[in-house]
Amino acid sequence: MYKPALRKKYEEEVIPALTKEFSYKTPMQVPKLEKIVINQGVGKAIADKKLIEVAADEMLNIAGQKPIKTMSKKDISNFKLRKKMPIGVKVTLRREKMYEFLERLVVVALPRIRDFRGINSKLDGKGNYTLGITEQIIFPEIDIDKINTILGMDITFVTSADNDEEGYALLKEFGLPFKNLKKN
Repeated sequence: MYKPALRKKYEEEVIPALTKEFSYKTPMQVPKLEKIVINQGVGKAIADKKLIEVAADEMLNIAGQKPIKTMSKKDISNFKLRKKMPIGVKVTLRREKMYEFLERLVVVALPRIRDFRGINSKLDGKGNYTLGITEQIIFPEIDIDKINTILGMDITFVTSADNDEEGYALLKEFGLPFKNLKKN
């Protein structure tokens, strides 16, 4: 049965390393990556409806899974926004697709960012981390010649960790290039 490289790494290297670092009694206590949520807000889609379709196609290429459209929750007249208008796309990756995306992100996409010096190490207090990316063109799946607008995205790593220290250690073991090596 096929297993992504990062899944093997988790089972063979990350679990023993975190068990030793936090002195867990059983491997089941070791935090794991539960899901990765990629979210892309397309505010310009209010004026141009085709932008949502373009963003959905790009997200499909990046994640390898069909995204869902996110709808607005209420009317905001200043932004010409009506309730239930599509204003973004998101996709939730789990299991094999999650590990494959994480590997592509760490090995291929993040090093393509101009002047890249690492990512911030601010977690949300419960061991989860959100990475903001300003340009979708860092992914090799995107053809730069066919891009009309540069769109950013948020990538949220949801872990089963109880606190930031454990979540940070888990994501660091997976190879996320954090800026500062000290613990927060």
